[in-house]
Amino acid sequence: METLGYLIDGFGVALAPHNLMFALIGAFLGTLIGALPGLGPANGVAILIPLAFTLGLPPETALIMLTSVYAGAMYGGRISSILLNIPGDEPAMMTCLDGYPMAQKGKAAEALAISAIASFMGSLIATIGLILLAPLLAKFALTFGPAEYFALFVLAFATLGGITGKNPVKTILAAAIGLMIATVGIDNTGTQRYTFGVLELYEGVDFIIAIVGLFAISELMFFIEDRAGGGKGPMKVNKLTLSWKEIGSIFPTTLRGGVLGFISGVLPGAGASLGSFISYTLEKKILGSKGHFGEGDPRGVAAPEAGNNGASSGALVPMLTLGVPGSGTTAVLLALLISMNITPGPMMFTQNADIVWGVIAALLVGNFLLLLLNIPLVGIFVKLLSVPPKYLLPIVTMVAFVGIYSISNSAFDLYFMVAFGVAGYILRKLEIPLVPIILGLLLGPEMEKNLGHALTISDGDWSVLWSSGLSITLWALAIIGLVLPVVVGPILRRRMKAAQENVG
Repeated sequence: METLGYLIDGFGVALAPHNLMFALIGAFLGTLIGALPGLGPANGVAILIPLAFTLGLPPETALIMLTSVYAGAMYGGRISSILLNIPGDEPAMMTCLDGYPMAQKGKAAEALAISAIASFMGSLIATIGLILLAPLLAKFALTFGPAEYFALFVLAFATLGGITGKNPVKTILAAAIGLMIATVGIDNTGTQRYTFGVLELYEGVDFIIAIVGLFAISELMFFIEDRAGGGKGPMKVNKLTLSWKEIGSIFPTTLRGGVLGFISGVLPGAGASLGSFISYTLEKKILGSKGHFGEGDPRGVAAPEAGNNGASSGALVPMLTLGVPGSGTTAVLLALLISMNITPGPMMFTQNADIVWGVIAALLVGNFLLLLLNIPLVGIFVKLLSVPPKYLLPIVTMVAFVGIYSISNSAFDLYFMVAFGVAGYILRKLEIPLVPIILGLLLGPEMEKNLGHALTISDGDWSVLWSSGLSITLWALAIIGLVLPVVVGPILRRRMKAAQENVG
């Protein structure tokens, strides 16, 4: 009953006219961003964070808008997958397997509608799971001491690669870079670290500048390099003729996919890619010869879409309750919260209950808005796919520069952002992931603080870090999370690649 009361209060926040308006704007922009190949939700949210500061939005409104962008980008990723056979981001890759064959058969509209319905169901199931699980996990997290939190942060870094990670060594290297950047500034004892006499570095590196530079500016450079000439135009979309019987046939698929996706999202490091893959694979095994997977089976579109959207909402559980991001995009959202002096974790459910439950309620409202947007307006999103990048680049650049300058009115921050952009471009060229760098930058200060507190309490005895059953469990999970990508990751990637090649 207590949870229900909080949720009702959350709807009061989410349904406020200005919050509802920004949720709608976020859903529209997110769908557009998701539809553009290569951008993805993490880049989309990073690009629009400066907009939240430029507009001077309060924390709950900013978070509602950007979570709507997140959800919308997960919806939008399937548009280019179905029409161009180009995944909007990695989780949308599995949608290509049956979505594009459906489009080739003249059923593009049906494939887009099915994906929108499956995305809605997956997100709805996961949001209900978030409502039920998050308060329980937050109460459990209140039993954590400094040693347990330090072990939890180690677990977060150990599972960064996820079992779909390409190179665990590069992931660890990226996390180390992020932790190194986090040490810049003045520490708790008043000692300067790596400031090189630059006054602007005394307070450390602003993670919003780092995020916009690493994600948005580096993405602009890739646009200039790879897409300046434009791409092939989208396939023509036929008139929608989807029947209620066809919708009913995908209902069990969306239920299974939503549950599997939610579980994948809650597990740190697993994420939407795993959610879409296991949902598709399980559905293929359940249906067996009854299905026509790889040939344009509607259930082959519904399963991965329900899975990856379920995972996107599930990833909010560890972020809100433990302060540990469950995905790259939630790492960016975590940065937004910290920049607004809000500390994600168990105390957030009591100290900032209006924000937490407002966002959760906004997810429910946003799912309905996205469903209403995606089916009737899909023709608009399709046409936007053919807009040359040369017209999109100036808009994205303007949002990034104006937003960052509005935060501090400092030209140094603009140069710093560009420097991070160049660094991000080089790192991506070397296939070093950016999310671990951001996570190291975000969690590094808290990790250092908890380590210091634990050692102070124990008079410098390092064994305090593994002295409780809970901390031992977290350390064991961290070791498993570190080893699992090396063992399982290559097998999973080979299967995903084989599935695409068999269809292609």
